[in-house]
Amino acid sequence: MKEIFLDTIQTIAIRIQDAIDVKDIGYSQQENSSGETQLQLDIQCDLIIEEELSKIPSVHTIASEEKEHEMLINENGKYFIAYDPLDGSSLVDVNLSVGSIFGIYKDGWGAKNMVASCYVVYGPRVEMIFAQTKVKLFLLQGGQFEYVKEIRLNEKGKLNAPGGTQQNWKPYHKELVDSFFAEGYRLRYSGGMVPDLHQILLKGGGLFSYPATSDKPEGKLRKLFEVYPFAFIFKMAGGDAIDGIHDDLMSLTHDHIHGTSPCFFGSKYEIARVKEVYARQG
Repeated sequence: MKEIFLDTIQTIAIRIQDAIDVKDIGYSQQENSSGETQLQLDIQCDLIIEEELSKIPSVHTIASEEKEHEMLINENGKYFIAYDPLDGSSLVDVNLSVGSIFGIYKDGWGAKNMVASCYVVYGPRVEMIFAQTKVKLFLLQGGQFEYVKEIRLNEKGKLNAPGGTQQNWKPYHKELVDSFFAEGYRLRYSGGMVPDLHQILLKGGGLFSYPATSDKPEGKLRKLFEVYPFAFIFKMAGGDAIDGIHDDLMSLTHDHIHGTSPCFFGSKYEIARVKEVYARQG
């Protein structure tokens, strides 16, 4: 399983990098599942992934963050692939890093069915994290990906990446975020989930938070496409991932493919602090 999906995602990443390196990334006339106007690049990346995943006989169904409905590929297949083709695509025109996210599930959707997770960062370098039994880093060099190292988080980090509009935060969440800055944590937030979480992973730890807010009480980030894949990676790397209420994002159920959740990803120390603060809110 690993070799098939690793090879396919590597091919996808190279094709998407080529697609990013074009002059025109203007808006289309189409909207995605959230009602947001899609960039031409979003549509192109979505089609690249659909085309490549459709070549794998063991893939049963795919679901894209850009499409409202899932797509049956092979009824005899056993793997279900949820993907965000180009997370943070609005950052491309200002030349900031963006990424693709893949959640690999077996015999149906859901955290309990996740067997592997992967994401790709398109930045000054193209890097890939693939997690199945370990969290491994790969680097694109000379047209192919080379294994670099295994990734492990420290018990405590130094970075703080708080998502969501501050005016919509709960007061206790703002106090939590501010308390990390008071400890000397550094702000690292680009507006792209993939590069921000990648930085926390590679720099040894910290906290990425996207809480429930007054405008998004159920959170903004999607469970199948974003939340479960990163929770799988962070837990396997020695960190933790919670929604602020439950102890584990991987224990959450979902009611539809675009269901969302608040989420916190980080090292053990930061997540323990989140639990303490949120537990006091009842």
